[in-house]
Amino acid sequence: MNALTAEANQQQSPVRTFRYPMPVAAPDPAQARLGQTFTTMTDRAQRVALAALQMRDKLGIMPDVIFGHCGWGETLFLREVWPDARLLVYAEFFYATEGLDVGFDPEFSTATLPVRLSVVSRQAHLALSMLQADAALAPTEWQADSFPAELRAKITIIHDGIDTVALRPDPAAHYRLPNGRVLRAGDEIVTYVARNIEPYRGSHIFLRALPDVLAARPEAQVVIIGADGSSYSRGPDQGTWRDQFLRELGGRLDLSRVHFLGRLPYRDYVTLVQIGRVHAYLSVPFVLSWSMLEAMSLGALVIGSRTGPVEEVITDGVNGRLVDFFDIEGWSNALISALAAPQRDMALRAAARQTIVENYDLHRICLPRLLRLVEQG
Repeated sequence: MNALTAEANQQQSPVRTFRYPMPVAAPDPAQARLGQTFTTMTDRAQRVALAALQMRDKLGIMPDVIFGHCGWGETLFLREVWPDARLLVYAEFFYATEGLDVGFDPEFSTATLPVRLSVVSRQAHLALSMLQADAALAPTEWQADSFPAELRAKITIIHDGIDTVALRPDPAAHYRLPNGRVLRAGDEIVTYVARNIEPYRGSHIFLRALPDVLAARPEAQVVIIGADGSSYSRGPDQGTWRDQFLRELGGRLDLSRVHFLGRLPYRDYVTLVQIGRVHAYLSVPFVLSWSMLEAMSLGALVIGSRTGPVEEVITDGVNGRLVDFFDIEGWSNALISALAAPQRDMALRAAARQTIVENYDLHRICLPRLLRLVEQG
């Protein structure tokens, strides 16, 4: 087995890994115009193809199966290097001008004609990658259904998988905050996790709900894990999204009880979710975060946004709670209720974990399905 990845990706792997360089200069928007994304992706695809050619001609590497993510253009030209290999792609999300993320939250996204044209232009490399592929997989039904029907037929649903043995409840979990305070399982803790604090993951809604939560629950502490960049949302006009949202709240938020921890080592993140009495997860109609499924595996009570990707996994009152994405008062009330009556929700927490064990377990379910797909030949 061999891997080919970008030169900037220095993550260590037990698999023999080759790396390709990217062009120093990004496409000039004035020249590329609506084709900027396609230019970026085909530039990457060309570098990948040239590296693959060296792997073939200098090292004799002739794969039976190629598996890559269609979102970055890397698989576009590999059939020209290895025409006999079976090409599988990871079909994570297909952009659309209606019904998904674009225009969902009018505070940050409006579907004007220029925006719609840009979205359509970003479909080009995804569609071409899918046409090149022999088969594809997507982690959820909702994400697979974002693809047009002509391409959807190629997609098999196989989640990446959750290690439910490693990610399980721990009633003895505890964590020392930077200020020295020790949090323990059983405390009134609200957790929130996102790669970055930004609108796509509902950070603004969550933060706006907190003043009422903290006023109603004087013992509550809030732990927020996530950096101050932008993964999916456009960046704010100045500063960070966190700064902007805190300025908006104008001192109504007791920051002595709201702990912004940035990005943490994975083990620390797991411990904090194990400690939490309630875990908030919000997302616009977009890619479902691993963190929500991991929180469920850890036995968390997850309150999620009533949006398509979340509703595929969480049924309100069965294995979690759902609140309308924009209902700030509803979020406050749901969080207050969960903090006030933890024993009442024990069945939901158990059902949440069972959902992951039965449908998303890495070793018993997802990995065997992936191997069957790869070996179909």
